[in-house]
Amino acid sequence: MDRPYLLFLGDVADQLAAKTAHGIADWRPEWCVGQLRLPGCKADTGLADLTLEEAAAKGAKTLVVAVANSGGSMPEHWTDTIVKAIGLGMDIASGLHVRLGQLPAVAAAATQHGRKLYDVRYTDQTFNTGKGFKRAGLRCLTVGTDCSVGKKYTALAITKEMEKRKLKVDFRATGQTGIFISERGVAIDAVISDFISGAAEWLTPENEPDHWDIVEGQGSLFHAAFAGVTLGLLHGAQPDALVLCHEPTRTHMRGLPHAPIPALKDCFEPYLAMAALTNPDCRFVGISLDTHLLSRHAADRLLKSTEDQFGLPCVDSLATGTASIADALEALCAN
Repeated sequence: MDRPYLLFLGDVADQLAAKTAHGIADWRPEWCVGQLRLPGCKADTGLADLTLEEAAAKGAKTLVVAVANSGGSMPEHWTDTIVKAIGLGMDIASGLHVRLGQLPAVAAAATQHGRKLYDVRYTDQTFNTGKGFKRAGLRCLTVGTDCSVGKKYTALAITKEMEKRKLKVDFRATGQTGIFISERGVAIDAVISDFISGAAEWLTPENEPDHWDIVEGQGSLFHAAFAGVTLGLLHGAQPDALVLCHEPTRTHMRGLPHAPIPALKDCFEPYLAMAALTNPDCRFVGISLDTHLLSRHAADRLLKSTEDQFGLPCVDSLATGTASIADALEALCAN
C-alpha cells in the first residue's frame, strides 16, 4: 500500500474500537500524516486532526479505515467520507470483515477514479488443515485473559528487543493491525475454521534451530466469542513459549458484561493443556500487564507482586520493556 496514510477513526465509541489506528500510530508514526475523526468520535491517537482536503495537501496516499469493531462491519454513514477520499486521489485500505468492493458506492468510485481497494483481512493464499508435525525453529505466542489486553504490543516489543540483541527473530502478524504494521501476515479470524491451525503452521514454518517466531496472539481461551481463533493458534503455531497478557483494571470480558475476567492463577493450566496437543514441552516464560490506566507507583508495585507470586518475569511492554522476557527466551534457546 502506498504511504503516507491518513487514519480514519470514524465515530467509534471508545479507544479500544480504534486499536488499529493506535497500533499504526504507535509503531509506524512516520507512515502517517494524521487522523480523521467524525463528530462524536471517542478515540484519539494523538496524531493531528485533518480534513480530507488537508490530508490530500499533505500527500496522503491511502485512507486506512483504522477501526476494529465487533463483527467487522462498516457503518453506512462512513461511505461518503470514503468515497470523497477516493475522489481526492487516495486508495482505501481496511481490515474489517466487510470487503470494500462489496460497498457499491465505494466500488464505483474506485473504478471511476482508478484507485485501489485493499482488504488486508483477506488473502489469496490457500491453506491446508493443520498437521501437528514437529518442525525446527522456536516459537513464542502471546495469549490473554481477554481480548485487547496487549498481545500484539507485547509480541512487537519482544521482537524489537530481540532484534536489538541481533538474535534471529520474526514478528508474525495474525490480525489486521499487525499486518498493517509489519506489511505481512495472516488475519486468522478471516480463515475458515478448519484451516486456522494450518494457516498458523504456514505462518510459522520450519526454520533454523535458534530462530524465534514471535506470534501475535488473538482472542482469549476464556472469551466465549473468540476462543476458537486462540485455540487454532495454539495448535498451529506449536509454541515452545507463552506469554500471558492481562489488563488489571478490567472486570469483565470485553463486550460480555455477564462474564468476569478469570484470575491470573486460573489461566496458566488451561493454556498449557491446550498447547500440549502439538507441543507437550510448551511453557510460560513471562507475564505482560497493560498498566496504562494505573499510576506509575501502583503499576510498579503490581508488576513486582505479580512477578513474586508466579515466579515469572512480569513486564509492561511499553512502560518497562520486555528485556526480562527476552532473557527467558534466550535461556530457553540455550537449553
